[in-house]
Amino acid sequence: MGDTYKIKNNDGIYFITITVIGWVDLFTRKEYRDIIIESLKYCQNNKGLVLYAYVIMSNHVHMMISAEEGFEAQNIVRDFKKFTSKEIIKRIKEIGESRRVWLLNKFKYEAHRVVRGKDYKVWKDGYHAKELNSAEMIEQKLNYIHNNPVEAGIVLSPEEYLYSNAKNYADQPDKLIEVTFAL
Repeated sequence: MGDTYKIKNNDGIYFITITVIGWVDLFTRKEYRDIIIESLKYCQNNKGLVLYAYVIMSNHVHMMISAEEGFEAQNIVRDFKKFTSKEIIKRIKEIGESRRVWLLNKFKYEAHRVVRGKDYKVWKDGYHAKELNSAEMIEQKLNYIHNNPVEAGIVLSPEEYLYSNAKNYADQPDKLIEVTFAL
């Protein structure tokens, strides 16, 4: 992967994408999406995450983030992925997941394939970080994040999608998580 898509400037705002191994449609269940939301809130309150935008799609998560002073964004992302991976596996085992055996086998296979010494691997390596150096770049990525569910044919307008922060920017009620406005 090299250094092209890594967080280099800890003071910068980054667009990142975290993808489920094999593009598995994991986030079709509310239980798994809620793990992401609760983990983002925890990272905001305890790990120094500054969250500007997010959307949880069926097999990936897009975010615009930075880190508060004294924290490192790459460490926040690392911890977020590690924690959510463990929680997702735990939840798969607990709930009446119809794809339980298949999901656990898929995530186990990926863990052993990359020889990490882990039992399961939920997320692809990396997070494709892209620093946003201008207001135009920030606006483009905000629009991309907010319109992702529209482009996927899930909703007709960005504000209709519950697992996104489009409602925050449209100043609508029923937001799942507070964000810092990027513009």
